[in-house]
Amino acid sequence: MQEHSFHGSVLREYDVRGIVGDTLSTADAYAVGRAFGTIVARNGGTRTAVGYDGRLTSVEMAEHLVRGLNDAGITALRIGRGPTPMLYFSVYHLRADAGVMVTGSHNPPDYNGFKMMLDGKAFFGDQIQELGRIAGAGGWVEGAGGAEDHDVRPAYLDELAAAYTTDTPLSVAWDCGNGVAGDILPDLIARLPGRHVSLNEVVDGTFPAHHPDPTVAENLVQLQGAVTSEKLDLGIGFDGDGDRIGVIDGQERILWGDQLLALLSRDVLAKHPGSTIIADVKASQVLFDEVARLGGEPMMYKTGHSLIKSKMAETGSPLAGEMSGHIFFADKYYGFDDALYVAVRFLDAVARSGQSVTELRDSLPQMVNTPEVRFDCDDARKFQVVDEVVANLRAQGANFSDVDGARVSTPDGWWLLRASNTQPVLVVRCEATDDAGLSRLKDAVTSALAPCGVTPPAGF
Repeated sequence: MQEHSFHGSVLREYDVRGIVGDTLSTADAYAVGRAFGTIVARNGGTRTAVGYDGRLTSVEMAEHLVRGLNDAGITALRIGRGPTPMLYFSVYHLRADAGVMVTGSHNPPDYNGFKMMLDGKAFFGDQIQELGRIAGAGGWVEGAGGAEDHDVRPAYLDELAAAYTTDTPLSVAWDCGNGVAGDILPDLIARLPGRHVSLNEVVDGTFPAHHPDPTVAENLVQLQGAVTSEKLDLGIGFDGDGDRIGVIDGQERILWGDQLLALLSRDVLAKHPGSTIIADVKASQVLFDEVARLGGEPMMYKTGHSLIKSKMAETGSPLAGEMSGHIFFADKYYGFDDALYVAVRFLDAVARSGQSVTELRDSLPQMVNTPEVRFDCDDARKFQVVDEVVANLRAQGANFSDVDGARVSTPDGWWLLRASNTQPVLVVRCEATDDAGLSRLKDAVTSALAPCGVTPPAGF
């Protein structure tokens, strides 16, 4: 193979992802395998675990990926179809040097892509750009690797089931959204006490029931209906590849990622007092205050699952999470985002608390906030806008954090402006103690953007 060029949009901050037949092809899959294999080989590695999700194109993409790895001299450890976290698990379980997951995550059915690990760590940022540089120069390592098939499901299921430490039963609705978590869920819930109602567990890459993203309220309607009609304690939903979680309580109310993290922090900090708990800049102040109240060290950090995983390893944090539903346990686990594992840990914490999920949710201070508001802004301009706003805030002596964009604190609460790392959009979020304060925060955002010639969307 000579030089290979990727479409300009597919080498992203945290993964490789595109529209199959448009921006992403099987030739790209081979090139990803060959370039990543080159990096693994130059790093002294010889073995890379490979898994794939339930999308219609994933088997073919995985075959071309493996061929690319082999031609770089890398042996592919094929674990077959399963959730992304099972691939991460397999890297540790099989003592592989690296791992690649073929997945389109929570994107529409025509997308696919690749998530990678190297030396047990997230592979992201400039490392992903290096794939493009190697391919563009044709700077491949030559080799002749092989392939081995490994069934890691039994060991993975054992690890998941062991996270439930009590015999206390709960009644739970589970929605796999026709994503690949459905390959694991039936065997998992068979090993948990209580009553379990499973929705959309048949893996179907067309996602006929609803879009596989449990952090969007409209995708939780079916789950909410099941909790009510079956009189269950709570509902749990997964995204397309099983690394993000959504939870609803017995009253059909959504527990967002920061609320889930706040409740999980109680359990973790009881065992690890004084530990650092990390959350992204979009998280509620309630979370950071709750961690501090529990004697932990709250850390606000940049949005991005790869970034947070790296910061966890650096700080020794036992628990971290994002508003997007990525939750990371290093306490008794490996520090990667695994929605199935998080689900079992959460159920275990609820069961041992003696309270319902509804009561636990009500124990947190109730704030009023906007959802994550995203609006179009050209890739070349979005970071400039944030820089201009930050410069103006600094000149005004405002109280703000610039760890990822600008998070501005006022007597009413806080507002956030950041540029997406993965799309040509700006992201805004506001949180206050009451509706009047929220209105003032929205006005402050509009005023801050006005000198940049940017206007938030109508209805913001």
